[in-house]
Amino acid sequence: MTKKDKELKELLEKEVDARNNVEELSLDRPDPLFIAKRHNDEYISLICALFAYGKASLIMKFLDSLDFSLLDKSEDKIRKSLKGFYYRFQNEKDIQEFFIALSRLKKQNSLNEIFLNAYKNTNNICEGIDFLIKAIYDINPYESRGYKFLLSSSFKRDKEKNIKQIGNAAYKRWFMYLRWMVRNDNLDMGLWSEVSLSDLLIPLDTHTFNVSNKLGLINRKNCDLYASYLLTNKLKEFDSFDPVKFDFALYRIGQEKIL
Repeated sequence: MTKKDKELKELLEKEVDARNNVEELSLDRPDPLFIAKRHNDEYISLICALFAYGKASLIMKFLDSLDFSLLDKSEDKIRKSLKGFYYRFQNEKDIQEFFIALSRLKKQNSLNEIFLNAYKNTNNICEGIDFLIKAIYDINPYESRGYKFLLSSSFKRDKEKNIKQIGNAAYKRWFMYLRWMVRNDNLDMGLWSEVSLSDLLIPLDTHTFNVSNKLGLINRKNCDLYASYLLTNKLKEFDSFDPVKFDFALYRIGQEKIL
């Protein structure tokens, strides 16, 4: 390891240790994980993760307005209760159909079990995510631009049907959801036990992407899936067992404009 890498590792390890506490998540320091942890539930957490785009304080405000108990209510009740709700690219219908899809799925299976159906064959979290996305679309065949933005599309694949590293979006909100579900510390919930920490990929948002480039962890213009692989592989040099532990620290460094 070079001298620069040793210094970077020391900097990031200090940030990780300093931020691994419950005070890091609050209404004053907004993060959708604050709402998700309140419920400690895989389905509610997925809602919190997929709506996690835009200004953090506005994400929190929207999530705080939702009645998550609707996932256990009738579809008629879901439609009536979510009448008039919207968030940025998602209109009332998008939000209603999303809750209905998850409500139907919840009656059949856990998200963890659905994910493991594809993940356990390859140890590729992208395969697990792809299977989850397909399951949500299949159980409630609804389409709109806002709904597609919320859920994401299936991963693009090559001629051999393998998921492409280059040519896919960053899938930031899905990777963040997996971080919440798999890692277990004072921040993340650790609700899923059969996914290896070393298989996780860094959720790349603008803050994390820009900070990682500034620090020299990566050198890439496009914030995409390949950039997430590059950054994760670099961070494995600092911690091969749990490279994604650095995610929250990198995000906060960017959000708080420390650099």
